[in-house]
Amino acid sequence: MTSLKALALVATLTLFLMNNTASAQCPASVLATGLKAPTKIILSTTGNLLVAEAGNGPNTGRISIIDKITGARRTLIDGLPAGFAAPSSDPSGPSGLVMRGRTLYVTIGAGDSVINGSVPGVTFLPNPNPASPLFSSVLAIHFSASVEMGTEGFVVNILDQIALKNGTRVSLTNGSGDQLSVELVADFPDYVPEPNPFEPNNVRASNPFGVEIFANRLYVADASANSVRRVNIATGSFETLTVFAPLPNNRGFGPPVVEAVPDSIHLFQNQLLVSQLTGFPFPIGNSQVSAVDIATGANTPFITGLTSAIDVLAEGNGEFLTLEFTGNMLAPGTPGRLSLYATPTATPVVIANCLITPTSMVEQETGDIFVTEIFTGRVMKIER
Repeated sequence: MTSLKALALVATLTLFLMNNTASAQCPASVLATGLKAPTKIILSTTGNLLVAEAGNGPNTGRISIIDKITGARRTLIDGLPAGFAAPSSDPSGPSGLVMRGRTLYVTIGAGDSVINGSVPGVTFLPNPNPASPLFSSVLAIHFSASVEMGTEGFVVNILDQIALKNGTRVSLTNGSGDQLSVELVADFPDYVPEPNPFEPNNVRASNPFGVEIFANRLYVADASANSVRRVNIATGSFETLTVFAPLPNNRGFGPPVVEAVPDSIHLFQNQLLVSQLTGFPFPIGNSQVSAVDIATGANTPFITGLTSAIDVLAEGNGEFLTLEFTGNMLAPGTPGRLSLYATPTATPVVIANCLITPTSMVEQETGDIFVTEIFTGRVMKIER
């Protein structure tokens, strides 16, 4: 995924601005704090909030359980693959979540599988000593409802990660005697060769960043490969369903087009809605949500005119919510925003424009929306 760590300054500055500006449209309240780079949030099948956290160092990825009323946080599982990603040491680890029954599917991002080459940000080389053998993968975590309701957490260690890499299903027990198991569903290539004029051995990392489920398949958005992969859950085999074309760059500098950078994926009727952040220099108004035909892989623009689309949700009444990381990726202090579309082509209504580096959202039946903020480590609640 395109570099985000440099925007930590944006988060700090924006917090200051929001605390000192009365005119901000800010119906959001803080539900939970202290998370480790939260990237995705979903509701579990028992109604708790589950949050994927990219971590704050090697193998510090975590899945947290958060009470949506009190904001109390408990650990489901810690020690998941994580690392600092090139070029700017962004946190990269658990990145996408989807749950069916008592199984939670988790995508693991690029981690530190590649390092900067001779031209940082332009050339990349395989890391000979990555923190984990499980980067660019999908894990399945199996746990009971009683474990979810009461656990104080499980921990994966590096030996467990090696066993998972080798195809072994790992069973974990915590101090209370609770049990949970983890297995590797799909193992994508950590990188693919991509020679360029500066480095003949240049590679492009994989970066799974969102996951959805339909029938017996998982659909994984790869922010680096600009694609959606379709994964057979039973066998772990995978194929590319679709590839997103570059988008026009209207900044007036940089290349004529930028990469799509797909980052979230959700099922809508017989389609997948995929938000696209875009790459540097992050055009204004040229980010979008695409609809992908789940059978053919054909992708078409669905909601356009966005600037940094990071998530999208279809509401039951035919309306749509979009979440943008910021209103301008190159302007420090510009907050992210949550908007409502009556139809995909309608003029959006801004619900909140004070979110600080938001990355994901989920809506409960009451209409309340919960949003993760990666650099503040918060979960925000927006009542509707």
